[in-house]
Amino acid sequence: MAKRKRLTPATPGFLDTEAPVLETKSLSPSSGPSLAPSLAPAPAYARAPIAQVAGEAATASALQELAGELKRAKDEGRMIQMLPADQIEMSYLVRDRMGADEEEMQVLMDSLRARGQQTPVEVVDLGEGRYGLISGWRRLTAMRRLFAETGEDRFAQIKALLRRPENAAEAYVAMVEENEIRVGLSYYERARVVAIAVDQGVYESDKQALNALFASASRSKRSKIKSFLTLYHALDAHLRFATAIGERQGLAIAKLLDAEPDRAVDLVQALQEAAPDSARDESACLDQAVKPVAKQTLTPPLEAKPEPKRPMPNGVDRLTDDLQAQYSGYSLTLSGRGMSEAFRVRLLDWIKANA
Repeated sequence: MAKRKRLTPATPGFLDTEAPVLETKSLSPSSGPSLAPSLAPAPAYARAPIAQVAGEAATASALQELAGELKRAKDEGRMIQMLPADQIEMSYLVRDRMGADEEEMQVLMDSLRARGQQTPVEVVDLGEGRYGLISGWRRLTAMRRLFAETGEDRFAQIKALLRRPENAAEAYVAMVEENEIRVGLSYYERARVVAIAVDQGVYESDKQALNALFASASRSKRSKIKSFLTLYHALDAHLRFATAIGERQGLAIAKLLDAEPDRAVDLVQALQEAAPDSARDESACLDQAVKPVAKQTLTPPLEAKPEPKRPMPNGVDRLTDDLQAQYSGYSLTLSGRGMSEAFRVRLLDWIKANA
């Protein structure tokens, strides 16, 4: 059997993936020329121009896409911005909230001082570096007060989301919805913002404004706000602590005014004469003015009907061992040894006093 031969390629290193190591000679001062091979770094190959151009184009495209996404996020109100607090106009909208409780404001300021601002306000760009406040009145007020007290730079700017409402109606809806979610308004404040939106021409009628601003509210809630509108239109200029009017009291007054609109004059006069300097005094004044009206308007007293006279049934009652009473029809007879003159006098005196 013939012996097989192993074939080898003519160029053994042809299939190698690494670059061949060049063999070099070095001269040594002491030993002369050295024929030992030395390892030299593989030569660097120049990058193809087409690959460099493609890479730069991809990077530029990615940066352009990122910049576009950031701009869209900013325009659509999805990116929080830091804005100078003194460049935000709080009077851009007539606020639905009429005031803030000082104790609650101090709690908010303490939270901002300890943890910083957690929730951004909402603003609209008015141009020339000015912004109009849509929601976040309490937060902006607290930040400004903290900056005035401390002078710290961290209170000079406020986190904000830029909104782009199509019209004033959308801005009012955004303001109301934000306050409804975070800190509920009083019924009087709700009615007030409805009336103001109509006065400013944002809506044509109270009904339209009520349905638009409180579209997500229940029918019962909108009905109560409508009742407080009656109260607002009649007494707003004369109330000092309107937000303290409770639901029950406000609905009672509104019901009276709906039944007899002229009663508003009596309420106004009572408020002017009392000049209450606290919410409790004003509430008491309204209660006092409403009570007599309520008796006449809501629950008129029923006329007393005389009880019909009915004859007594026939019978005999033994009152004591010495006295008995016999009655029949319209007569009553007392008899027995207990019927003395003294008893007769006392009995007649009692009958005269109680008949």
